[in-house]
This record gives sequence, C-alpha cells and structure tokens, in this order.
Amino acid sequence: LLMHDASIASAVIGILNRQAALHGVLSMNRVTVRVGRLRAVEPRALAACFELMAENGPAEGAELVIDSVPARGHCSSCGLDFEIERFRFRCTACRGTDIVLLSGEELYIESFETDDCGAAQAGLQEG
Repeated sequence: LLMHDASIASAVIGILNRQAALHGVLSMNRVTVRVGRLRAVEPRALAACFELMAENGPAEGAELVIDSVPARGHCSSCGLDFEIERFRFRCTACRGTDIVLLSGEELYIESFETDDCGAAQAGLQEG
C-alpha cells in the first residue's frame, strides 16, 4: 500500500504547489484532506509520504490533517442508510445487496491554511 499512499501524496503536493503559485502562497501551516475509507489509505503512510514530498515547497512543515469519511450505503430494498464495515455491501437490516454508495470514496483536498492570506478554501479538486 505504500506506493498507493505515495502516489496520493504526490498528487496532493502537485495540486498544492499549483494552488500556491496561483494564489501567491509561500508557505502553508495546515492541509486538510478528506479520504473515504474505501480508498484504502493508510494515514501514517500518507502523512510520512506527504512530509517527505513537501520538502522545499510551500507545504514543507505543514500539518497534514486527514479527515476520514466512513463508508455509508443506502439499501434500495428497505430504504435503510447504514455504515458499510469491512467492505460488506449488504444491508444490515434486510440483508439486501442492492446498495447505493453514499460516501466512502472521497479523496480531495478540503483546504489549506497559510499566514500569507488566511485560509484558502479549496475547490481544489483537480482531475
């Protein structure tokens, strides 16, 4: 999974570098990313990769906040909204398998904070 986390960290740093250049940001204090549990991201590995890849850029030294989003589904059979655990896509009430995913696949930068211009709220979803 380390390569998975490294590629995510690389993409996040690339987006942050482009946004920093676009907005004249020299340094960031905090970066918040929302990551759905179905993305199979290991937070410690992502944080380590982020720290390494942020060196010599505007995100160097920034705190990485990983906001984990639970996997939630909606059962089309009985209408129940429920949390999906351990990749079991089966309704917890009626055992139905016609499930619509409500959350858990998120992967985006929610925001970054900087002293250069306060906080830049991210519509930072690229690609």
